[in-house]
Amino acid sequence: MKHNPNSVKVQKRISGHLKTVNLYAAGIDIGSEFHFVAVPEELDDQPVRSFACFTADLEMMAQWLVKTGITTVVMESTGIYWIPAFEMLEEHGLDVKLVNARHVKNVPGRKTDVQDCQWLQQLHTHGLLEGAFRPEDQMCALRAYMRQRETLIRYRASHIQHMQKALRQMNLLLDNVVTDITGKTGMGIIRSILAGEHDPEVLAKHRDSHCKKSEKVIAKSLHGHYRAEHLFALKQSVALYDFYEKQIEDCDKALEGQLNQFDDKSESSFLPAAKRKSASAPGFDVRSHLYRATGVDLTAIEGIEENTALKVVSEIGTDMGRWPTVKHFCSWLGLSPGNKISGGKVLSSKTKRIPNRAASALRMAALTLVNSKSALGAYYRRMRSKLGAPKAITATAHKLARLIYSMLKNGSEYVDRGQEYYEEQYRDRVVKNMKKRAEDMGYKLVKLETASPS
Repeated sequence: MKHNPNSVKVQKRISGHLKTVNLYAAGIDIGSEFHFVAVPEELDDQPVRSFACFTADLEMMAQWLVKTGITTVVMESTGIYWIPAFEMLEEHGLDVKLVNARHVKNVPGRKTDVQDCQWLQQLHTHGLLEGAFRPEDQMCALRAYMRQRETLIRYRASHIQHMQKALRQMNLLLDNVVTDITGKTGMGIIRSILAGEHDPEVLAKHRDSHCKKSEKVIAKSLHGHYRAEHLFALKQSVALYDFYEKQIEDCDKALEGQLNQFDDKSESSFLPAAKRKSASAPGFDVRSHLYRATGVDLTAIEGIEENTALKVVSEIGTDMGRWPTVKHFCSWLGLSPGNKISGGKVLSSKTKRIPNRAASALRMAALTLVNSKSALGAYYRRMRSKLGAPKAITATAHKLARLIYSMLKNGSEYVDRGQEYYEEQYRDRVVKNMKKRAEDMGYKLVKLETASPS
């Protein structure tokens, strides 16, 4: 085909180019010793600078950004090194966004700190980065206290294991006759042993009236070989256990003080009867404090006890407006199915592996519903028989998350309809689907009438 010289080539204007959303945006590559900061080239003769991590240098960095006219800053979430810089920049009135390093992978060839901060600044200028969730300062403080408490509980658990190890080395089988060696019976016997009493009959008299085993059985388990080195190990383990108990008590007081600072959102002071308090829950009335801070009783949900409710609230806050819909909320928790699709084929629908503390707490709550007579318990058992335990736990945690979102956003109360109501609703739904399938195939589903007894 010959080319016609008289033909005019019409070039269409291509729309949809990247728009400049944030004109005064900066990017920071966070490090343990230095932070590299990039601003638009038009704002400064030296658009990329490095600042040390000392507080004075962070102050200089914030002042430089404000002086150049920067209004918004983005940084990668690297360990805990970002926290001082984040707080310093916020105090200077800058809009700071924390992004997941996994979401801002550099294009090939960008391997230096300078190029990293420039790449962050470029992405943020075009509005391609979304900040990670971070609650308000008041909730951040509560979250810090809760995470510190969980750390202390882990350390305390290690020393409980050391106590059990020392007892076993002396062939004192206390853990075989009591459910918890740190309970009233167990600690009474251990402290008596450390005080010098080794007579099994005398030690067994520390048995609490609620203990299932008799004094005779307990005394039989306390015939052992009291070697000095094992007694020394037991003594130090008990001392460390007591130390962490005191630290946890102090942490509980700080938690209660922080909860007292929240505004009262409750419309009434009436609360229904409380469930049995968890052994790991703080020593104060967590339920009343949470009800006052959130305006709803989250512990009314089956499987959600005081400690779980406090963990979840400290991680997600009370403002559900951060997530447009409940689907966004469940996706952020990592409890929604994935959508890995290619060529019209679903490659995987597994949930994302997100290290979310709130989701972990909800999964633990879902696991406690295995024998529950509630509607949630019936749902968990049905899903377990259909999908297996791991997927059933995630599915039930997803349902718990939806309930919490609805309660916190709408201020609604949770009412458990019971296992029988759930089973009836499920049966009606199955029958409805069967009728629809039968009609599609040209059949009619008819219920068999049971013969009345003569």
